[in-house]
Amino acid sequence: MKKDVTDLALLILRLGAGGLMLTHGIPKINMLFASPIQFADPIGVGDTLSLIFALIGEVIAPILIIIGFKTKLAAIPSVITMAVAAFIVHANDDIATKEKALLYLICFVTLLLAGAGKYSIDGMKK
Repeated sequence: MKKDVTDLALLILRLGAGGLMLTHGIPKINMLFASPIQFADPIGVGDTLSLIFALIGEVIAPILIIIGFKTKLAAIPSVITMAVAAFIVHANDDIATKEKALLYLICFVTLLLAGAGKYSIDGMKK
């Protein structure tokens, strides 16, 4: 019984965190087609590459997390994206401004450590 509740909790976490993250990532897709691309470059790799990294962490990885495919690996780009947002982009901001990135970071670190649970593609293999 306890394992079923844990698996249900992981499903809710995957759907919630992954789905809500898509609301931040999907609007950024249009930025790829802007000329020139204008996007923050917090780690010094250029506007275009920074945008691509953000899209991986905010669109591609969350889709994989939602379906529970390679969840632990998929959580890594989202963890990195949210760590950059919280600790670099919002480094000088108050905690209220960083809060959303920190909450997502906590969710994705939890999924990185715990995995997807049995209600996922990953869980079907077991």
